[in-house]
Amino acid sequence: MPNVTIVRRCADVAELVSVTATGLGDSAVVSADLRQLDLTVIAALRSRGVWVVGLHAPDNDGEERRLRQLGVDVVLPVDAPGPVLAAAVRDRSPVVTVPGVADPGRPQDAPVARDGAGGWRPAGPGSATAPEGRVDDLDAEVPLDPISGRVLAVWGPPGAPGRTTVAVTLAAELASRGRSVLLVDADTYGGCVAQVLGLLDEAPGIAAACRAAEHGDLDLISLARVAPEVTPRLRVLTGLPRADRWPEIRSAALERVLTVSRSLAEYVIIDCAFCLEEDEELSYDTEAPRRNESTLTSLAVADEVLAVGGADPVALQRFVRALQELGGVPSGPPRPVINRTRPSAVGGEPRARIAASLERFAGLSAVHFIPDDPAAADAALLAGRSVVEHAPDSALRHAIGELATAIAPDTARRSVRRRPSWRSRRGVRPTHG
Repeated sequence: MPNVTIVRRCADVAELVSVTATGLGDSAVVSADLRQLDLTVIAALRSRGVWVVGLHAPDNDGEERRLRQLGVDVVLPVDAPGPVLAAAVRDRSPVVTVPGVADPGRPQDAPVARDGAGGWRPAGPGSATAPEGRVDDLDAEVPLDPISGRVLAVWGPPGAPGRTTVAVTLAAELASRGRSVLLVDADTYGGCVAQVLGLLDEAPGIAAACRAAEHGDLDLISLARVAPEVTPRLRVLTGLPRADRWPEIRSAALERVLTVSRSLAEYVIIDCAFCLEEDEELSYDTEAPRRNESTLTSLAVADEVLAVGGADPVALQRFVRALQELGGVPSGPPRPVINRTRPSAVGGEPRARIAASLERFAGLSAVHFIPDDPAAADAALLAGRSVVEHAPDSALRHAIGELATAIAPDTARRSVRRRPSWRSRRGVRPTHG
């Protein structure tokens, strides 16, 4: 190839990763059938500034689709002319013209790499084409019209402030207002969305989705298959049943799942874990999975973060300190939510007291308050249903409804005040002093 120097012919993925780690090359040409080539490998190469060119067999749509879903920069057939391949490697152009091949480069609507510590964003949503050989077995319904969903991450400090309660109720509320919602349980410490909604969790959906993304097999239909609809317009991607399975949730794979999720639902709500520590990066094996990368990735991808805190003095102190930690990681703008607000914990007029404290110590002026409603929450949990279904007239549901209106004003419910009828009034007699 003209003006291209080949520095190493790598025998396998392990050699490719180690060679690029030394900085010997700035581009890599990989084959679609290279063993152990997955999303994590491509993400590692791109994090080092390596330009990746993928080659697939001519007329093999499966290999081409897999390379695109892995986030390869340029996808070309293996019989592409030498000058075309050289230009793809040398010029680092995502679009290369190949005679007889239409648009072999990265899709025009695919997300690009993000600057900063947020990391790399994988290629755009996969096509709505089902994996080969499994079309007849599919019963999942996917949107026919293009969707660009909004991602909301529900996060909070340790101490069980009510992250899952807020996430589940908010998702059910938006779905009840006619919006398609995908609820993702990304808590790698104690995910419990499946239990809250009375679902079987033997086969965690998030692990299956991340596995498919890791191998380049995740598209809209495969994601819909592992995220079933539990109520009208509400899909759930269940979490890990055991905390020791956290290595199954890799950062690049989860980011790919969330990217495809935007095309599946109008609102993607993520139930995150509490921990934001990044000290694991100081470990010897820097390529090993990180325990908290699920939360960090969710916060980085989210368009908005709902920061949930408790309403007692200890929980409020944790909340203020956690907000300082949140400011040190890539994340969307936080929307503070104080859960279980009650006078018994902080004294009279709890909203005013808490609002004044948060404005003084955290600089927060707009805070959403959710009242303490154990009767509604416990009854819904016992029934394995959301509060929206089981206690639609509860104070908890109405408070979450106000939060939903603030997040999505176009979904606000109209309140109609009925005038009393003549029948209801005629029995009332005026009283005279």
